[in-house]
Amino acid sequence: MTSQLFWSLMLVQLVMGGFDTVYHHELTERLAWRISQQHELALHAARNLLYAAVFILLGWFDTSGVWALVLLAVLTIELVITLLDFVEEDLSRALPASERINHTLLTLNYGAILCLLVPSLLQWAHEPTALQYSFRGVWSLLMALAALGVTVSGLRDYFAARRTRRLAPGNAAELVAALQERRRVLVTGATGFVGRRLVAALTQAGHEVTVLARNPTKSAMLPPPFRLVTSLADIGNDTAIDTIINLAGEPIADGLWTTTKKRRILRSRLKMTRDVVGLIARLEIAPALLISGSAIGWYGSWADETLTESDNGRDCFTRRVCDAWERMAMRAESSVTRVVRLRTGLVLGSDGGFLSRLLTPFEFGLGGPIGDGRQWMSWIERDDLVRLIAHIMATPQLSGAINATAPIPVRNADFSRELARAFHRPAVMAIPAALLRPLGGLAGELLLGGQRVLPSRVLISGFKFRHESIRSALSSIVGRQPQNMASARIGGRVGARIGGRLAAQAVTRLGHAAAAARAWSGKA
Repeated sequence: MTSQLFWSLMLVQLVMGGFDTVYHHELTERLAWRISQQHELALHAARNLLYAAVFILLGWFDTSGVWALVLLAVLTIELVITLLDFVEEDLSRALPASERINHTLLTLNYGAILCLLVPSLLQWAHEPTALQYSFRGVWSLLMALAALGVTVSGLRDYFAARRTRRLAPGNAAELVAALQERRRVLVTGATGFVGRRLVAALTQAGHEVTVLARNPTKSAMLPPPFRLVTSLADIGNDTAIDTIINLAGEPIADGLWTTTKKRRILRSRLKMTRDVVGLIARLEIAPALLISGSAIGWYGSWADETLTESDNGRDCFTRRVCDAWERMAMRAESSVTRVVRLRTGLVLGSDGGFLSRLLTPFEFGLGGPIGDGRQWMSWIERDDLVRLIAHIMATPQLSGAINATAPIPVRNADFSRELARAFHRPAVMAIPAALLRPLGGLAGELLLGGQRVLPSRVLISGFKFRHESIRSALSSIVGRQPQNMASARIGGRVGARIGGRLAAQAVTRLGHAAAAARAWSGKA
């Protein structure tokens, strides 16, 4: 096959296929860490390894007789796998528009390649069987490079598909075991990273869940049974609701903080919370509890100071957003409805949130600290956050501001080292602060700033974290240890010991903070 048109189409196919793999599969969709994509990953692995054989045969050999039929059979099998992959993608995930367009172009271009190649293969099949070495210059080198790339990608997808079995999140219902009675719960932001797991826990435990989803197609990922509403106006005044959990809001870390983006971040939170407050006001029987999302950004950026719910904040954009958000939620407080302002730290999990963006670079040994790595990171593992929400629902004494963070915050350098350790990789690819400065407030507040926040009120109330240390949480998230309570507690104790002086200081300060918070709560 010496046609320049054929090789040009092959080059276009390789460029589009490489873009699809890197941009969609790895960077945006992060398929290797999505448990739901086990079958898609297996199909990708099989197809890529077949591609490697095709590229080598086309680039380095002239095929005839049986070898031409073998190549034709491989192409047929690859085509069947691609069709199965299309079906699997439609069943298991919603493809972004860019990926659908790319797939369409790949299909059209591949059709043109087959129109040129198949007639030649059928002609060669009638010739005597032979497999003759043939160097085609730059095209042979390109095919060899392509074969290497798809082999690496295929092996990664194969091992990622196997890993999904270790990433299985376990029984969601036991996360809300603190709820002894059946609850009627309304969840906003239910299709988000935290909302999905929370809804799964509540529905599997037998609670009556109403989900607010403005895009009904996204609710297909949620486990039934639940009631779906696309607007709070769809909820009648006589509807019985025990608890409202408001998690909705424009993502804060998915783009530059332009003036328009800042407005969307603030308005989305205020509008939804205002609507929730309005719903509570018109219900004939007001709910007993509103848990309204907030964030530790309420405290602003600090150095090494330890922060509890009794501390004040420092002015910055995230502080202003969270303060306005919380003030809006407090309008629902009454003698009937208690309001909890849930100040959440960095929520860790493999299929969303802050950590999901780091898994791929760290897995390939390309991770490292941000800036000097001294900024504090106050974090919480996602299942622990769901358990904490259930604990709040089951503990009437808790109201007001609640820090939803693990009891042992870490510096960014320690976080990076532990994440790399979970992959058995180095953590030497630091990101200089100077490269992040052009991001403006996004870098200063979220990436280079930080808070050392402790969950004093929930600890005093008796809540027990499964993952107290970052080592325990990260090992569980990347599938390095069984995801059950016993192993998580052991991992937490081991991680705390290995944390050495840092962990000891954190625990000591936590005790002081807890005592102060106890005195504060007594005065209150």
